[in-house]
Amino acid sequence: MMLLAFETSCDETSAAIVSHGRVLSNVVSSQIKLHAEYGGVVPELAAREHLKNLLPVARKAMAEAGILPSHLDAVAATQGPGLGIALLMGFKAAQALAFALEKPFIGIHHHEAHLYSPWIASRGEAVLADFENFQPNISLIVSGGHTMLVLVESELKHRVLGGTIDDAAGECFDKTGKLMGLAYPAGPIIDRLAEQGNPAAYDFPRPLLHEANDDFSFSGLKTSVRYFIRDNPTLLDDPQKIRDLCASVQSAIVEVLVKKTLRAAKREGVRCITASGGVTCNRGLRQALQTACQKHRITLRLAEKSLCTDNAAMIGILAERKLRANVPVTLFDGEIMPGWTLA
Repeated sequence: MMLLAFETSCDETSAAIVSHGRVLSNVVSSQIKLHAEYGGVVPELAAREHLKNLLPVARKAMAEAGILPSHLDAVAATQGPGLGIALLMGFKAAQALAFALEKPFIGIHHHEAHLYSPWIASRGEAVLADFENFQPNISLIVSGGHTMLVLVESELKHRVLGGTIDDAAGECFDKTGKLMGLAYPAGPIIDRLAEQGNPAAYDFPRPLLHEANDDFSFSGLKTSVRYFIRDNPTLLDDPQKIRDLCASVQSAIVEVLVKKTLRAAKREGVRCITASGGVTCNRGLRQALQTACQKHRITLRLAEKSLCTDNAAMIGILAERKLRANVPVTLFDGEIMPGWTLA
């Protein structure tokens, strides 16, 4: 099977070629610089960029894989969730291509694809899906828009345990960074500054850490940082105090993510934890997960950093697995699902 996948759920235009569990190409065109001056993603601008970039990105993906459109056996695209106008660009383009080629088309749930991105790994020059070693796991998906814990019992079988009830972890990183005067996106900047800061310098709340559920809430932490900066107006004039503040905020977020993930794994009786989504690029989170899993002898699979953020490779890998499992294809008049929740 030779499959072309598109991902346009937010501000990255991506196309990938997947064949027999191998990622032959994965091209991503980011819009971070475009949206930086607005302090966040502007949907209309994102859609225009997707429209401009889709064809060049798809052509580059096919060129890197050494194939032509006539070689394709199927086409896939993210169907939801995401920004409606952004989803529309990739989804309709993929539908039209599949219709023109008379090939199967399948719409993919963005979060479900993240569940399987930790199983995609580089081996030398090859990028392969390692499903031979697949085992039941607790999957932490943590990004700018979502934070959730999912029990993945077997391939294509999962159950959501809990999720974001207000601000997601990535959103908290960006919003607290904005309060500090950091550029957008602030998450990577906080991660970098935190390395030289004291995580115990300031004590911030760990929301829902001790609640008997698997949900996440970071709006209270964001508010706490806002009041702390208001009450300490000269703090932002001291570079070291800013680094300490970044480290303290990151420590609070990471502790909640790691402890709740570990607790869910113990409760559900699984010996494997996976993590994906843009915030999984955070070095503090990756290190804390590694330390916790080593201590408790739990297998940890982290998505490669290039596959943590939005990408078409994970969409294509999941689409291929679904097609091989005879999951019904998506109709050519199917529609996007911006608010699609992971069941």
